[in-house]
Amino acid sequence: MAVASTTPERAGGIAARALRTTLNPTNTHMKTKADIGLVGLAVMGENLVMNMESKGFTVAVYNRTVEKVDAFVNGRGAGKNFIPAHSLEELAANLERPRKVFLMVKAGAAVDDMIGKLLGILEPGDVIIDGGNSHFPDTIRRTKLVEEKGLLYVGTGVSGGEEGALKGPSMMPGGSPAAWPIVKPIFQAICAKVEDGSPCCDWVGENGAGHFVKMVHNGIEYGDMQLICESYQLMRDLLGMSADEMHKVFAAWNRTELDSYLIEITRDILAHKDADGSPLVEKILDTAGQKGTGKWTGIAALDEGVPLTLIGEAVFARCLSAMKADRVAAAKEYGRTIPAFEGDKKAFVEAIRQALFASKIVSYAQGYTLMRTAAKTYGWNLNYGGIALMWRGGCIIRSVFLGKIKEAYDKDPALPNLLLDPYFKKTVEGLVPAWRKVVAQAALAGVPAPAMSSALAYFDGYTSERLPANLLQAQRDYFGAHTYERLDAPRGQFFHTDWTGLGGKTSASTYNA
Repeated sequence: MAVASTTPERAGGIAARALRTTLNPTNTHMKTKADIGLVGLAVMGENLVMNMESKGFTVAVYNRTVEKVDAFVNGRGAGKNFIPAHSLEELAANLERPRKVFLMVKAGAAVDDMIGKLLGILEPGDVIIDGGNSHFPDTIRRTKLVEEKGLLYVGTGVSGGEEGALKGPSMMPGGSPAAWPIVKPIFQAICAKVEDGSPCCDWVGENGAGHFVKMVHNGIEYGDMQLICESYQLMRDLLGMSADEMHKVFAAWNRTELDSYLIEITRDILAHKDADGSPLVEKILDTAGQKGTGKWTGIAALDEGVPLTLIGEAVFARCLSAMKADRVAAAKEYGRTIPAFEGDKKAFVEAIRQALFASKIVSYAQGYTLMRTAAKTYGWNLNYGGIALMWRGGCIIRSVFLGKIKEAYDKDPALPNLLLDPYFKKTVEGLVPAWRKVVAQAALAGVPAPAMSSALAYFDGYTSERLPANLLQAQRDYFGAHTYERLDAPRGQFFHTDWTGLGGKTSASTYNA
């Protein structure tokens, strides 16, 4: 039964306790005030508050559709330390000061709308927390807005899906630095922990830093998933392997350097059978969806001038998959068949594993380069080893591999590229022959492997002392008088040539787009 929203703060603790005991009659030891409030009782919100309550916190809960509040506190939350609220005013009245309000609402206008309402209710020193997948420029803007009103703001990435939210997610908070001591006890209590008990949550940086790091995390997630899918397609279409055979391969891979959540779930997916006993995965339509964070990562990389090629290809691969009708028609036009594989299948499966591992290293190298570049742009002081630790547990890209990244940045916090770390340099050098073999074989057989091939192209480009951009600059100068630098002159000195004899000496201004 719905309970009217009639518990203003001035009514005192007795009325508040009476209301809460009515809704939770089995819980007679509930605190008068909640440690934190949460807005948004969808799956992630519900699981987060269940997590918070299990760690000893009392949580006030509110949902725009108030029926969900009653359904939750009388259902899944029955007998637990939850305080129901049927309005934002009631939510605020039931919070300990400084108040902490955690938003789990859809990214975009809904967050702005909720912030606007809360600013009229909360007081200076209170904290608004956005735990959704907000775009980092929005978080920069919102931090400024909230701070100007005397309140504090936290934009935190929360990774790990439904299970992570319930059992311990990876959390990447940024925003108002003064808010961190206030929310830290709760965040580090509910987050995932690594083997030594270290929390997979620490302060990332000012304003939008937390959501930027979460965005890059999601971009890397796109890359990891695409690389696994390309490995699967090579085994299925080129080697003719069954789902059961591939299940065994991924199970074995999960006992190597590739040990990770995504390899683990791929192993399980390939073993899952439909009602008729056939592999369910082969009955799923081959069109992939996306929520935009991978796209945002690619756009941020373009803005920063960082070659994030693998993640870009992973995003475009999803776009290409969505063109199902076009692909079916084009396949009929070209009628391409994949030739039978001739060679040692077992050896080639191992080559695919090595190519996947090498490409994965490149994906993280590119992601970390983007974070380093953006940190300079926005004035963030990012802890790169700490970020790897935050990703070690709870999140979708969690893997043993991240421990090596933490070691690399702990040894050299100013490391310009992961490929230059001694461990990764030695590792990649050993993987290159298999990597080239797999990419070449995929191209010869007509099996698309855009992420693996783009990763190899990046590696070859990054490790090339000389690239053909000298010709590119000559072309630009030829048609647009864009000037060029010379090998035999100091950097920053620009030249223009009248290539046709008709252009004169006037050159365009020099700038970097």
